[in-house]
Amino acid sequence: MKILGIIPARYQSSRFPGKPLIDIAGKSMIQRVYEQCLKSTKLDKIIIATDDQRILDHLHGFDAEGIMTSTHHATGTDRCGEVVANFPDFDVIINIQGDEPMIDPSQIDLLCSCFDKINTQIATLVKKIDSLEELYNENSPKVILNKNQEAIYFSRQTIPFIRGQKSSTWLKNHTFYKHIGIYGFKTQTLSEIIKLPLSSLELAESLEQLRWIENGYSIQTAITTKESQAIDTPADVEKLLAILKG
Repeated sequence: MKILGIIPARYQSSRFPGKPLIDIAGKSMIQRVYEQCLKSTKLDKIIIATDDQRILDHLHGFDAEGIMTSTHHATGTDRCGEVVANFPDFDVIINIQGDEPMIDPSQIDLLCSCFDKINTQIATLVKKIDSLEELYNENSPKVILNKNQEAIYFSRQTIPFIRGQKSSTWLKNHTFYKHIGIYGFKTQTLSEIIKLPLSSLELAESLEQLRWIENGYSIQTAITTKESQAIDTPADVEKLLAILKG
């Protein structure tokens, strides 16, 4: 099984333009993501998919391979879908967030291991929720799993609802999971899902993975205990620098 890692790197961002090229303790964010991916034991090749010549030129400085993609993609999944046509000999595609400079390589490997199951079409990671703040944070999607550890549903609301129990005690009565936003796809599956129209559940929750579930695709999950910090604003860079300095 050949596995291709793709890192989407979009230049424009409403909250943080030029984010992939920001300096984090002497290295750009996209370089840090790429170097973490190199530590994976499962990826056979890594491609950075960008929409800006400045990012593509920057990759030469650390010998990374990049591909120019359309500026019109709505999601990283769509950007990966454009790239995959150039690599038909790969069986699995891993979509790695380009704004998580300290992503743990073991998480990438854990996601790849989901495809040891021959029937896996799509895979992602989930993490047990340990705090009430996280449980009720609408910016942190929750996920319900079946007995095969496949995702049944994702929601920004807290799911499931625990009837007859005070919300302050829910964590004591049920194991809740949050979604960790890294995806894996069978190559054929990725080529199919990027052609699907927006779905009603996706539009309601603003979660693209609901489109796949609505169209009958299964999403295998693996449970991780780790979570890396995404860089969404300049303030997040300062937080990360503080962590790096110890």
